[in-house]
Amino acid sequence: MKNLTFAALAVAFTATGSGAGVIERACLSSGREAANRALCGCIQEAADLTLNGGDQRMAADFFRDPHRAQEVRQSANNRNEAFWQRYKRFGSTAEEFCAYARG
Repeated sequence: MKNLTFAALAVAFTATGSGAGVIERACLSSGREAANRALCGCIQEAADLTLNGGDQRMAADFFRDPHRAQEVRQSANNRNEAFWQRYKRFGSTAEEFCAYARG
């Protein structure tokens, strides 16, 4: 199953084209020690697979303002709850597929 998922991920990576997306740019400008092109690019690719454009913009805000993530997570708003479920799926995908790119 992981090989099939990885193959699908690789195809999606190729289909997204080049150029930094909103998540990748936020990651690179976050000032975090572990942020590098390989890792941030991989995280962007995971975002492209799991989040729509609006979700990516909201998630990119979390790099600049981590407290905003806490506010969204704790919100009783249905839209925020639905977003948080998609965001968790994005996080799991990024964690699984981007381990190779860590520092």
